[in-house]
Amino acid sequence: QVQLVESGGGLVQPGGSLRLSCAASGSDVSGHTIGWYRQAPGKERELVATIARAAIPRVAYHVKTRFTISRDNAKNTVYLQMDNLEPQDTAVYYCHDLTVDSWGQGIQVTVSS
Repeated sequence: QVQLVESGGGLVQPGGSLRLSCAASGSDVSGHTIGWYRQAPGKERELVATIARAAIPRVAYHVKTRFTISRDNAKNTVYLQMDNLEPQDTAVYYCHDLTVDSWGQGIQVTVSS
């Protein structure tokens, strides 16, 4: 069974950057498709980005110029680099292993001055 743990969230000013990490344990996820989702207060959970086993990244259109997804298979970890953050990026961010349908617990990202 795959366990996912997110880290790297927090409070950042508009225009700042954060790098979220999703560390997997319990199984080698190098062959899995991993995604990042987010859920803002009062809104539906939305897909932000995914990365397939061949490291093919797909990023949602509305953040693709600012967010980058990557993976380090040696560390069994997937990253979400978020640059030029905006207040509307404030949300709980979740890591999801789409291959085995496993979710992390989520991590708060707050963009505010």
